[in-house]
Amino acid sequence: MGRTDRQGDRVRRVAPGDRTPGPVTPGMDRQEAFASEGMWSGFVRTEAGAVSGWHHHGEHESVIYVLSGALRMEFGPGGSHTVDAGPGDFLHVPKGAVHRESNPSAEAADIIVVRAGTGESTVNTDGPAPG
Repeated sequence: MGRTDRQGDRVRRVAPGDRTPGPVTPGMDRQEAFASEGMWSGFVRTEAGAVSGWHHHGEHESVIYVLSGALRMEFGPGGSHTVDAGPGDFLHVPKGAVHRESNPSAEAADIIVVRAGTGESTVNTDGPAPG
């Protein structure tokens, strides 16, 4: 019994040159690889010394894998908490967590991001609530 080939049944590949611009946050270059109703994934570059704008990911939780460089994540009341990550590290960002990312290293930081959830995948904001 044969099966009808449908777009949703296909394994797809996105090469680096096939990625499209992702949601914009100042200080970050997001490139979308795949997006669906419940998931977003892509590549993000933060240049050496750059600091992103404050943002959150709405109803999406995010997993980040650091490929190269360094990633500093500020979050919490008034941005008072930080986590530093380097190549090979994974980070988990909960739904709605207001944060900003910076790259304290001398080389560009490249990361892979996968988000699961619904609604807008990136919401820029003025910053976290004071502590």
